[in-house]
Amino acid sequence: MDSLRLAVVSRNYFNMPVWIARQAGFFAAEGLDVRIDHIEGIEDVNNRLRDGRAQLAYGVTEHVVLDAETGGSQVIIGGNVNKLPFSLIARPGIHDLAGLRGKRIGVSAIRAGSSSLVMQLLAAAGLHYPADYELVSCGPILARWELLRSGGIDAGLQGTPLDCIALDQGFVSLCNPRETVPHFQFTSLDVTRDWAMANSGLLLRFMRAFLRAHAWFYANREGANAIAVQESGIAPHYADRAWQEYVAAEIFPRNGRASIPGVQALIETSALIRELPSRAGTRAEDYIDNSWIEAAAASLGA
Repeated sequence: MDSLRLAVVSRNYFNMPVWIARQAGFFAAEGLDVRIDHIEGIEDVNNRLRDGRAQLAYGVTEHVVLDAETGGSQVIIGGNVNKLPFSLIARPGIHDLAGLRGKRIGVSAIRAGSSSLVMQLLAAAGLHYPADYELVSCGPILARWELLRSGGIDAGLQGTPLDCIALDQGFVSLCNPRETVPHFQFTSLDVTRDWAMANSGLLLRFMRAFLRAHAWFYANREGANAIAVQESGIAPHYADRAWQEYVAAEIFPRNGRASIPGVQALIETSALIRELPSRAGTRAEDYIDNSWIEAAAASLGA
């Protein structure tokens, strides 16, 4: 067995395809022993990819864009969260986006992740950062959920099924960002070009398992729910609600590929909010290399 390390963000539903690839035996069938490192900080996931502690990452896609702006070699080779599976959840007593004036809003990180999206959503409601609200860098959705429950923040994006859990506990949904931004590449499968070129055989085998896992997810509702419960600790009925939403909206790409309109939306949103006009002129295709997934699909006869 050949060993690989994959860095992922926390133990949330985003990781289902690689959890499936491991538990359903797709990695093993390719002769791969893939260690999945669950990391709470999104910056740390990217740092591990950059310095070689991880060979692949389910990373926040904006980090690939930021890396390219500084001459780095990171590239998107597959999709993950190709559409937004979030609700903007607030504590009881806040009824609309205007009610967030003067409040503390949790984001994964100020530099990347959910912050630019939150800024865009609130700007449409007439609230502008930093004059009208505070952003609190508190990590991924599990950390935001804990802070929301403890009163450390007043609102934050919560991913399915945590948004369902929050609503059942009396919290309030202020909006569903997918209604405003139908395509948005939030996280993706990323590598560095140098490592990929030097390890093409290993990467091809990984991508074959990656593709098989996506097909399995859509075809195996009960099996997917069981893996979600085991890996994330959520209750079975919440696992099923997540599966239904992800399938209905095709949040995980059936073909495993990153979304060109999703990456373009990310580029334009972050450029607008962060006042980086040079980035707004770039093309999504500049950050995506589909050659690996195309080779894997061809070898599987897909």
